[in-house]
Amino acid sequence: MIKAVLFDMDGVLIDAKDWHFHALNDALSLFGFEISRTEHLSAYDGLPTKKKLEILSQTQGLPRPLHDFINRLKQRRTHEITIQSCRPMFHHQYALARLKREGMKIAVCSNSIRSTIQVMMENAALLEYLDFFLSNEDTSAPKPDPEIYVKAIAQCGVQPHEVLIVEDNHHGIQAARASGGNVLEVATVYDVTYDRIAAAIRKAEG
Repeated sequence: MIKAVLFDMDGVLIDAKDWHFHALNDALSLFGFEISRTEHLSAYDGLPTKKKLEILSQTQGLPRPLHDFINRLKQRRTHEITIQSCRPMFHHQYALARLKREGMKIAVCSNSIRSTIQVMMENAALLEYLDFFLSNEDTSAPKPDPEIYVKAIAQCGVQPHEVLIVEDNHHGIQAARASGGNVLEVATVYDVTYDRIAAAIRKAEG
């Protein structure tokens, strides 16, 4: 029996990939650096900002002493964009409300920082359906390491085979599979519907 559903956030519950892309480039542009859209989608998607900056230092020579300052600028810009752009999606509210009514534990597990998850879930009107959420500040290793999902499964008080994890990108899917949970892969936020989740639960329960 599936007893818990764990959601990634960006690209699953929040259509925020472009927001992160533009926020980071806004910060990087002050120092003459930039990540192309192709690079972002192929190499950086789903990674925390600190990891993205480390890759930039390795590949483009971004000075490491700038990391903390750029990270702060990026997070501030992400917050501004979220306030402007993040709105509820009815099919997500319906899905989480119905899962909650059916007795499922529900959590978000994201490589974003805690304050970003909080504001996105509030603006998307999804926070009330969550039992908890975990951020990159709650783990020692970000996805693709499975730590965040292993920790969430333990916090739900269930076994890995009793969990469905909804993910959209390579790093997250890798983390989800390594945790031992069942995985529903989606391409966009519009694929995250109650019917698709229910079908994945039935398949997992065999």
